[in-house]
Amino acid sequence: MSNIDKIIKSRHSVRKYLDKDIEDKKIKKINEFLDEINEESRLNIQLVKDPSVFDLFLTHYGNCNAKYFFALIGRKSKDLEMKIGYYGEKIVLKMQEFGLNTCWMTGTYSKRNISIELKKNERLIGVIALGYGVNDGVQSPSKSFSQVSLTHDNIPLWYIKGIEYALMAPSGLNRQPFKFELIDEDTVKVHPGTSFLGTNKIDAGIAKYHFELGALSEGKKVIFK
Repeated sequence: MSNIDKIIKSRHSVRKYLDKDIEDKKIKKINEFLDEINEESRLNIQLVKDPSVFDLFLTHYGNCNAKYFFALIGRKSKDLEMKIGYYGEKIVLKMQEFGLNTCWMTGTYSKRNISIELKKNERLIGVIALGYGVNDGVQSPSKSFSQVSLTHDNIPLWYIKGIEYALMAPSGLNRQPFKFELIDEDTVKVHPGTSFLGTNKIDAGIAKYHFELGALSEGKKVIFK
């Protein structure tokens, strides 16, 4: 992905969208990217156009009126939510690169009103709203390095950059419950923390991808424990 620093810093959650369809050419590019993501992750994330679904979405910040969303689906497993967070955020940042806006939605909604294909042993974790935003959203407040890092001494630059990027990751009600720990010169552990919203593992997966990108910007390929 090109200009990753600019993409991460310019991407904010958007809940109000223009009444505008995404162009067919762009839909094709999105679905091609989804195919790559699903093949790599073994998830079953789907792009859906159905504005009526968001009539039932109630969030801390208000309703969402997007026409499109990604249904975040995968086979049931203990690491499904973190995997959804990791790969879902890959999609979010790619959509930003495509000139589209997004919003993670894992709150109250009726799954019965969502037209998706669920295979045996699959689970819908949540959705990501998609479309052309009325605006580009605003930057949310962030925790400090010391609040999300369990390592405070002899810290390499790539780890600092990883935390910097992780602190720009979206999370449920912007609570950023995750923590990172430097295990050795190549290895980092992500601790999901706790959240009354139940999104802590998703949030950790999102932050994990951001951390990975930050470390890579300093030429470091991180191993996650």
